[in-house]
Amino acid sequence: MSVVKIVHIVGESSESFARAAEAAVSEAAQTIRNIKSFQVDQLSGEVEDGKIARYRASVQIAFVVDRAQSA
Repeated sequence: MSVVKIVHIVGESSESFARAAEAAVSEAAQTIRNIKSFQVDQLSGEVEDGKIARYRASVQIAFVVDRAQSA
């Protein structure tokens, strides 16, 4: 039986919402093993001088918990 843990992080990009989600998953993958899926919960951004300056994606990342084997 496996156990899945979910963490919530926010990715940011100056290009698009998709890139913001990719940034979130990519950053999480640097410290979390066994990532299996993600879900975008919310999209937001910042406007500067009447133009979109930054895109943000609030993302839930699911990964399988790595348990140590008992002897």
